[in-house]
Amino acid sequence: MPQISQIGEIFASQLFWLAIFFGAIFVVIGLGMLPKVMSTVDARDAKIAADLKSAGGAREAADALEADYRAAMDKSRAEAAHLSAEAKASAAKASEAQIGAAETAIGAKLDTAMKGIAEARARALGEIETVAAEAVQELSAKVAGLTVDANAARAAVARELTHA
Repeated sequence: MPQISQIGEIFASQLFWLAIFFGAIFVVIGLGMLPKVMSTVDARDAKIAADLKSAGGAREAADALEADYRAAMDKSRAEAAHLSAEAKASAAKASEAQIGAAETAIGAKLDTAMKGIAEARARALGEIETVAAEAVQELSAKVAGLTVDANAARAAVARELTHA
């Protein structure tokens, strides 16, 4: 086989060209491109680390702001509840005062009305006694033909009204 016999002749030249291409590739990639890629990777890693550090600081600041916000909201809620309770108590006192004044006014009106009713009842009873006494006088005169004294008729009517 002629291919096998040529190996010795071409093997050295192939090794030579392999070393030249390997060296060229090493120079171009290893010395030219790789440092640029590595510096880009290092810069990116540094940027990510800086961003993570600033994000951690921002998160801590946000947590502190949130804690302050929650404390302020709790304080505001407590103050609002206190003001609401004071307003309710004040409104209750004002309502009680108004109710007391209204009850006093109603009591005075009720007393006045009861006195008026009692006076009207007394007048009505007096008029009923007078009318009944006159009716007794007229009836006894018409039915029995008797004349009854006005005082005797009033006494008889008063006696019957108290027993009835």
